[in-house]
Amino acid sequence: MKLTGVGRRYGPRRPWVLRGISLDLPPGALVRIEGGNGGGKSTLLRLVAGIDTPTEGRVGGRPRRTAYVPERFPAALPLTAAAYLTHLGRVHGLARAEAARRADAWLERFGAAGYARTPLAELSKGTSQKVAVAQALLAEPGLLVLDEAWTGLDAPARAELDRAVAERTAAGGTVVFVDHDPRRLADAAAARYRVEGAALLPASGTRGPAVRIHAAGPPGSEPPAGLATAPAPGGGVLLTVDAARSDAVLRELLTARPPWHIRAVEELT
Repeated sequence: MKLTGVGRRYGPRRPWVLRGISLDLPPGALVRIEGGNGGGKSTLLRLVAGIDTPTEGRVGGRPRRTAYVPERFPAALPLTAAAYLTHLGRVHGLARAEAARRADAWLERFGAAGYARTPLAELSKGTSQKVAVAQALLAEPGLLVLDEAWTGLDAPARAELDRAVAERTAAGGTVVFVDHDPRRLADAAAARYRVEGAALLPASGTRGPAVRIHAAGPPGSEPPAGLATAPAPGGGVLLTVDAARSDAVLRELLTARPPWHIRAVEELT
């Protein structure tokens, strides 16, 4: 997915909230967005998720299944938690039985199984947030956008959401998130950006643990975009990739037609 020259303002007489944003969000990436309150983080996430449309520029390559979790979940719908999740699963194209099964499974994972038959309007804020996170995860989205999604969750549910994020990126999904806790997924994020003065800038210390892949591709093939590459001794190329994205890159190489040959994988310290 790619944002090119994207800008957003609210009303012709108001200043730009964001302007000239260009951002590449490859499969398997975990991307953290930082910035001060009111600086445009939520606006950027809404543009990424497709909730808002840009005033200028374009957003391309958004996965068909995209999910978004806001900080505050509007829970005043005339449905129970399980019925709401099953309905959302159906919207995403799941069969009813499968949608219901996944709804129950995610409520169980987040410790909210006891509220499956409770109307949304009667849920506490914390339980409502668990439902909000469950609705985003049950259809296995290719793009998951989390805007302070951990807010209001208890400690076990926060840890479960961390695990769910890791599962999504390992499966090749892209996750973009904002969180007030600087320690949140600090060792896993492949990239960090800061919204400042309507612009998007690389944050300091964006690089985490990395993996080097020695691979040889078919004649004329190109490695996945966004990687540091170098010729490898004896032929092939060396690809340097953030550890959080390495599984997705290996999967992309091995499932190419024709596939790449992986000669070695090395963790960098």
